[in-house]
Amino acid sequence: MTALIVCHFLLAAFTRPLVQRLGTRAFLVLALPPAATTCWALTQWDTVASGSSVTWSWNWIPAYDVSLGLRLDALAELMVLLAAGVGTLVLLYCASYFTDDTPQLAGFAGNLLAFTGAMLALVLADDLISLYVFWELTTVFSYLLIGHNSEHRHSRRSALQALTVTTFGGLAMLVGFLIIGQAAGTYRISAILADPPRTGIALSVAVVLILCGALSKSAIWPFSLWLPNAMAAPTPVSAYLHAAAMVKAGVYLVARLAPGFADVPAWRPVVMVLGTATMLLGGWRALRLNDLKLVLAYGTVSQLGFLTLLAGVGNRDAALAAAVMILAHALFKAPLFLVTGIVDHAAGTRDLRRLSGVGRALPHVCAVAVLAAASMAALPPLLGFAAKEAAFDALLHGDTADRWALGITVAGSMLTFAYTVRFVWGAFLRKPGISDTPVHRVGWAFLTPPALLAACGLVLGPGVGWTEGLLSAYADTFPVPAHPYHLALWHGFGTALLLSAVATVGGAVLFARRVAVSRLSRRIAWPTADSVFGHLLLGLERLSLQITGFVQRGSLSVYLATTLLVMLAGQLTVLGVDRPWNGAVAPRLWDVPLQGAVAALTCAAALLCLTVSRRMKAVVLAGLTGYGTALLFVVQGAPDLALTQFCVETVSMIVFVLVLRRMPVHFQESVSSWRRAVRIPVALLAAATLSVVVWVSAAARTAKPAGALMVEEAAHHGLKDVVATILVDLRAWDTMGESAVLAAAAIGVTSLIYLHRRAEGAAAPPERQGHTAWSVTTGRLTGLPQGDEGAPERSWLAAGATLAPEHRSVVFEVVARLLFHPILVLSVYLLFCAENMPGGGFVGGLVAGVALITRYLAGGRFELAEAAPLQPGLFTGLGLFLSTGVALLGLTEGTVLHAWTHNGHLPLVGDYHFGTPVVFDFGVYLLVLGVVLDIVRALGAKVDRQIERAAAAEQAAGTRPGPSAPPEAGGAPG
Repeated sequence: MTALIVCHFLLAAFTRPLVQRLGTRAFLVLALPPAATTCWALTQWDTVASGSSVTWSWNWIPAYDVSLGLRLDALAELMVLLAAGVGTLVLLYCASYFTDDTPQLAGFAGNLLAFTGAMLALVLADDLISLYVFWELTTVFSYLLIGHNSEHRHSRRSALQALTVTTFGGLAMLVGFLIIGQAAGTYRISAILADPPRTGIALSVAVVLILCGALSKSAIWPFSLWLPNAMAAPTPVSAYLHAAAMVKAGVYLVARLAPGFADVPAWRPVVMVLGTATMLLGGWRALRLNDLKLVLAYGTVSQLGFLTLLAGVGNRDAALAAAVMILAHALFKAPLFLVTGIVDHAAGTRDLRRLSGVGRALPHVCAVAVLAAASMAALPPLLGFAAKEAAFDALLHGDTADRWALGITVAGSMLTFAYTVRFVWGAFLRKPGISDTPVHRVGWAFLTPPALLAACGLVLGPGVGWTEGLLSAYADTFPVPAHPYHLALWHGFGTALLLSAVATVGGAVLFARRVAVSRLSRRIAWPTADSVFGHLLLGLERLSLQITGFVQRGSLSVYLATTLLVMLAGQLTVLGVDRPWNGAVAPRLWDVPLQGAVAALTCAAALLCLTVSRRMKAVVLAGLTGYGTALLFVVQGAPDLALTQFCVETVSMIVFVLVLRRMPVHFQESVSSWRRAVRIPVALLAAATLSVVVWVSAAARTAKPAGALMVEEAAHHGLKDVVATILVDLRAWDTMGESAVLAAAAIGVTSLIYLHRRAEGAAAPPERQGHTAWSVTTGRLTGLPQGDEGAPERSWLAAGATLAPEHRSVVFEVVARLLFHPILVLSVYLLFCAENMPGGGFVGGLVAGVALITRYLAGGRFELAEAAPLQPGLFTGLGLFLSTGVALLGLTEGTVLHAWTHNGHLPLVGDYHFGTPVVFDFGVYLLVLGVVLDIVRALGAKVDRQIERAAAAEQAAGTRPGPSAPPEAGGAPG
């Protein structure tokens, strides 16, 4: 099972080269995994039909009893055959439906195959958490498939609508899963159904939440709005996702959980009321639509309501009827969607008002459509008739609520017959006053997939008894009545047959009066759910704009004051109620007097920030507070923290300087006296409150500190630097998460800064062929050698020639050239010495970033491009890849981030020690280096471009450019 599922995802990852090489024939290759899954499932038929199951399990999160469990039983066997079998035929159909030059064909093919794998994993999952994971994977892939034609606004909106509705339902379902898992003491589905938790309010709430997820997935009212709009997807997607796969996931979940939870008080009312309502509303709407796909879409909504009703009734015969109806629905609805695609492909339209005489031009296509439509209309001897008979009989012999549902079901069946006949009439028959629609011929490969599915519906009608063993194995999980129902095409004359005849006659009357019915339907039509959804989104957007306008005033001081006041209100309330300082050890001012001296100087620098009016001085003073904090770490005996703080503060100050080049020299915000009178008490009160909170938090410790144990653990492995060991081994999960957050933040910030492409190294040489703004001098420089008087100038930097002489500093260039490589060597040393001395990947990456910053400050953006010709994203991505790879490698030993070590001896080198934490730390090194490089290119090179353009514009206007940057910018070109 596992190998088959993995094959879907692996082959989906290679669809691009396959499509580029084979074109649409790649779909033939992509059909192999679902075809193999179908063959494997058929070999397991007898096993699961006997009541046994095929299982596989892997402990995912043992501490929380979460495992990745797969289980093939009778219901899963049915769903696997549908998902894999129909998926195979749909992929074969795609080979004829698309052309080699179809845009984004590789992405579509990969998403469709990956969706098939996710759907198979969903129906095989025997664990609630893993089921939810694959549930959301189907949501994501369906979003990508529905929005395949992303250049069309309707496709994007439909995809987003489907994602929104099903995702919110999935989140509600997850909460229900967690409640049930905690109540049952396990998340294993088979174990929960074998021994359901005791009925109570919590269980009822959980059941309702789970049904929200199931009903939203299966487009049950009021969540049915997304399915008709999803017809914006290509026809193969509609045939697969909306007939045999995605929309069946909700019905499957209801059928899966019904044996254990159908007796919960909230279950039957929700399922039966919403199921019957959906059947009527969907069928009624289908009678007045003119797009063939929309007729089938609303018909699908109606049929899904019927399936949900049968699956959720909660007795053995209804479950048997639900199982055979699930099979029949896939075998008639999928070919109808595929035939609709053929008609659209051949005639160029799906509007039944414009189609006429297509049946005469495409008789084989018409025959396949009539065969599938007859099954949907429940006409003998098709499988749809046998399934409808089983459903009527199950509801007829149920309780009072079942009989009420039976009456509504008969009315819904009338609507089903009516819109089915209307579909066949509109697509294939001649219409008075309309000339025959010109069509082109259809190849046999195009028609074979829907023909095979329709033929299965014809064969399984008389042969429905062949499925009795498999489907009864699922139905028998409910209490078996004294006289259980048995599947057969003919049960003799009885009430069920009479009701089928009534539904057929009523549907024929509705079709005969289709004009009046359509007029009446439009006259009494309610606002569509799609319109309501659009108005809700519009109202939510307007509300958010109003709230944003009220809260976001554009003042950082207001934001900070609001944050501090909210924090103060919460903290002071807790402190006032709990009084945690009672019995706490009195705080010490310092351990050694040097701490007090450093702290006093740091506070003095912070207070001086309030008195300066120049931005650059404020940055320097703020940096001094950071360096003061680093000195406190040194005095306290934490060299790792001190080194990191020094590096972070240095890079931060440089980033500030790069930004300040484009900002006014002085602060322009005027602070009134009353605002200052408010800010000072708030700041002092916040500082005092935080000091008290830190004190009581440290004094409240009752457990023995873990530091000694960590020191012992590090020493046990021959390591001396405990901090580095914690970061890359003991708490590597935290480090990996923080690395991902750092990368995401850097990418987000630089993306906001860039409006155009980044200044890459590849773009530098063409620009250096001419003059840049930095090499332009409008006036003749005095005191410089002219002509042959000057000796050839030595270039200390690779891109030094791009700078005008007045912007160059020879001393700085020489220093940068001499220090660049030693700083890089120092960064590598800090990386590899971290096991025994202060250092690590984070510090090493920052130091390497400082080396590149030095080159940039000395030579400008072209020098940075020469020093680091590779893209920053390469370093960031490679760093994340290494860290994640080391984490996943640990799974071979049963746990993520399991560490390996190797000790050896090399000639001339001696004994050495190497472990996977070093590789993990190297990933952090590359990631930090990429982040620093990305920020410098964004805040440095981008600003340089803006300054150059401004200078060039001034020169072109015939004026002498003024200074482009304040003197505080240092040696950088700016």
